[in-house]
Amino acid sequence: MDNLTVIQRSPDPEEVDDRSRTRRSIADKIRAVGQNRIGALLLLLATFAAIVWANVATGSYESFWETHLTVGVGDIQLDFTLHALVNDALMAIFFFTVGLEVRREFAIGELTSWSRAMVPVVAAIAGLALPALLFVFIARGSGYEHAWGVVISTDTAFLVGALALVGPRVPGRLRVFLLALAVVDDIGALSIIAVVYTENFQPLPLLIAAVGLAGVYFTRYLPTGRGPVYATLAIIVWLAFLASGVHPTLAGVAIALLVPVYRPDRRDVEHALELARTFRQSPNSEYARAAANSLRESISINERLQSAYAPYIAYVILPLFALANAGVVLSPEILSGAIASPLTWGIVVGLVVGKMLGVFGSAAVMKLLRIGEFGPGLTLDRIAGGAALCGIGFTISLFIVDLSISDEQAQNEARVGVLAASVIAFLFATVIFRISDAVRPGGDTRQTLARPVDPRRDHVFGPADAPYTIVEYGDFQCGFCLKASGSIQEVHGVLGDRLRYVWRHAPLTQYHPNALAGAEASEAAALQGRFFEFERGLFADQENQRPSDIVRLARDLGLDVDRFERDLTSPEVTGRVQDDILDAEAMGITSVPTLFINGRRHTGPYDAQSLIRALERTAPDSAKINPEAPAAH
Repeated sequence: MDNLTVIQRSPDPEEVDDRSRTRRSIADKIRAVGQNRIGALLLLLATFAAIVWANVATGSYESFWETHLTVGVGDIQLDFTLHALVNDALMAIFFFTVGLEVRREFAIGELTSWSRAMVPVVAAIAGLALPALLFVFIARGSGYEHAWGVVISTDTAFLVGALALVGPRVPGRLRVFLLALAVVDDIGALSIIAVVYTENFQPLPLLIAAVGLAGVYFTRYLPTGRGPVYATLAIIVWLAFLASGVHPTLAGVAIALLVPVYRPDRRDVEHALELARTFRQSPNSEYARAAANSLRESISINERLQSAYAPYIAYVILPLFALANAGVVLSPEILSGAIASPLTWGIVVGLVVGKMLGVFGSAAVMKLLRIGEFGPGLTLDRIAGGAALCGIGFTISLFIVDLSISDEQAQNEARVGVLAASVIAFLFATVIFRISDAVRPGGDTRQTLARPVDPRRDHVFGPADAPYTIVEYGDFQCGFCLKASGSIQEVHGVLGDRLRYVWRHAPLTQYHPNALAGAEASEAAALQGRFFEFERGLFADQENQRPSDIVRLARDLGLDVDRFERDLTSPEVTGRVQDDILDAEAMGITSVPTLFINGRRHTGPYDAQSLIRALERTAPDSAKINPEAPAAH
């Protein structure tokens, strides 16, 4: 058997209620916490540790982070304090990963399509501008109006972690909205750091940096050994930024924006599979190394680097940054000074009120005017909770405090404002989400079709005005979905044109490794008007849905294969599948097929007679079904 795909038996949809009542093990619960929550908790613990350390042993805290380190060879030496090492060097790695995310979102992510990106982009811009205006208004006359950059940015790490901790029951579409917003927010913050908070600018070293960045771009064309070249050029570019006076963390962003990102290419994947098959037949170190390298190269270096650095960012760099920067001395004098300080209040109001009004207000206006795309689940109450979370401006806010304010007392007042605003924003968001979940009829949300059938969008088989509708959420490697497909064909044989059947995607990738690829391939076929033919082809051969099998099916159906392969990686295709997946998450779909009969969720058997009875039970009296009647054609 040559096929390397391993298809596991997915959950039986008729037993999903029994499974949902089983108790999870402690190991399952720990795994469910996830990197985002653990990273946010570590960031929080490091913040508390820094505050305790600074207040219990103030001299020790300051002297430790002012410890000097000297690195160099001969007459060439670099002298750093530990504080500068964290803020200038380690944070460059953090901003590098931010740049990777920005690059990915614009290339193959949520920001590729303006219609999809409009809502988070406009909300992010409003969330940058309004806090700055409120800060300048409140802090005017204090001498620190120029520190308005402190309130512009949302802490992405805390935002994602806090959403996982206190967010709504089904946060999928809100999570996508907030992540896209955070990317635009980061672009704005990084641009402001470069333009507003750069001092002692020296242009000559930037010429060296430009040569190094050009080298980073062309490194992608090297056949081998790209890793050491990238690393060497990155160090050169970072040193050049440091010498130029531009904050060296921005070197990380500049490098990241030149790192290639792409969807896996079919030919690369096929080559990796062939090498893996060769290794399986003749196991040795040479074939193992070739297979491993080929598999790695089939994924873009952007995504490989994001995966590689993510644990270090979450578990080491950001907690270290908090430990080095959040050490605020909370003496009665400092607290009383902060309470009376327009600087502190400007930060609190800018982050808590400005972010809330900017993000929520702009989104509400767009929703009212029907501008942009709001999918099911992205309701105003959830946007309000997400907008409140955007007031957590921890990492970059503390970073800009250090850049924009030189007076130690004012720095303490600003840090008190950042910490207070972050706590208030977190509590405010928690209250909003709890109220939203309490008043939202959660059970009804799961039982009712979230997105009404739209013939312009959906894959519909049957007349648009048919009185009976079955909507199926499924995937093409699911044996139960194949069984349901046969049952629905029987139902159609009885009802004929009185039945409208709609397919939507809910690929269970944890059980069916090629389900997502199959869903995207069917959407690429749909762009050539052949969705249902492609669907039947995928169902006919569930064991063989590798890239070569999918392309062969497209060729057998007479599709334009070159166009088909281009469409496989298009934002239109990937966005459409992602929309269906988020809709399924919003309705709590955990097994497939999940059927909606006339807009209501079907539970129980899905043989033809059971489906006909369900259609009859939910149909209006004027359209009751007579199973003995001849089918309409």
